[in-house]
Amino acid sequence: MVWGLFHEIGRKIIHITILIVLAAYFVIQDSLISAGYTTTLAKQVALLFLVALLILFLVLEYFRLELGWRMPFFSQFIRSKEQNRMYGVIYFLSATIISLAVFDYKIALAALLMTTFGDMVAALVGKRYGSTLIYRNKTWAGFLAELGTNLIVGFIILDSIYVILGMAIVATIVETLVDELDDNLLIPIFSGFAGQIILFSL
Repeated sequence: MVWGLFHEIGRKIIHITILIVLAAYFVIQDSLISAGYTTTLAKQVALLFLVALLILFLVLEYFRLELGWRMPFFSQFIRSKEQNRMYGVIYFLSATIISLAVFDYKIALAALLMTTFGDMVAALVGKRYGSTLIYRNKTWAGFLAELGTNLIVGFIILDSIYVILGMAIVATIVETLVDELDDNLLIPIFSGFAGQIILFSL
C-alpha cells in the first residue's frame, strides 16, 4: 500500500516536470519578443524547442522499446501497461505542442495544468480514500477531487465561467472514462478544444 502510493507520487512528480517545459517555452518566446522578433516567429522558435525535446524523448524511447535498454530510475515509475509502449511523457509533450500551437495560450495553459494537477489529485485521492467505484477502476472520491482541482485551475487562469466549467467537466469526464488510451494526450486536446469552441461561441 505504502509502496503503491510512493510509486504513484513518483510518477506524478515526473509529470509535473512539464511545468519546467512550459516555463522554458514562455521564457524563450518572451525573450525573443523582447529582443525585437515578431510574436509569430518567437512562438515558432519556442514550439521548435518543444519539438526538439519531443525528438529527444522519442530517441530515448527508441533505445528503451526497440533496443531493450533499461532506463535507470525512471523505469520504476513506468506503469505495467507502458512497459511495451511509449511512455506518457511522449503523449503529454505532443499534446503540449498541439495545444500551444492551436489554442489561445490561456486555454492551452489551463488544459495542460488540468491534466497535470487534476490527474495527480484524482490518482492520489482515489487510491487513498476511494472506495465507491464510478467506472471501472475510477472512484467517486477521485472524480470529485479532480473536478474540484480542474475548477480551481480554471478560476486561476481563465476569465469566462462558461469556459472554466466546460473545460473542467470535459477534462474530468475524459480522465474518468479513459483507461487504455493515454489521458496525457486526450485530456489537453479534448478540454482545450471544448474551451476554444465555447470561447468562440460567446
